[in-house]
Amino acid sequence: MRDKTQTNSAAPGDRLVRAGAIVFFIGAVATLVTVAPLFLGTTPFPTYMFGLSMLMAVGFLMAGAGVLRSVAAGRRQARR
Repeated sequence: MRDKTQTNSAAPGDRLVRAGAIVFFIGAVATLVTVAPLFLGTTPFPTYMFGLSMLMAVGFLMAGAGVLRSVAAGRRQARR
């Protein structure tokens, strides 16, 4: 079966995992930017920056959904 799979073929959940990783890293940067003023003693950022920090969780959930989608596709393929 491995000889029939192309190396550049995308599994069903691959795009979702990549998008989740990008969203996660954007949320991680937003978290670092939001927390930095607390350590530096400067004025805190506006409230929407705390909302952007939630992108870490959203990205994590997106990547997890992509992994589950990929696993489900692998199980369906194994049943055939």
